[in-house]
Amino acid sequence: LLAKGLLYKEIANNLFISQETVRKHVYHIYEKLHVNNRVEAINKFFGR
Repeated sequence: LLAKGLLYKEIANNLFISQETVRKHVYHIYEKLHVNNRVEAINKFFGR
């Protein structure tokens, strides 16, 4: 959903969770990938 460019609010609505939960999950994803933002995370995920 991040790669599709959805906002945290849109992701939260799709998954029936709060925006804060989305924010925390994204933060942990960034930590595990050793990136600082959405663009870096998407590029690393797709191997670019």
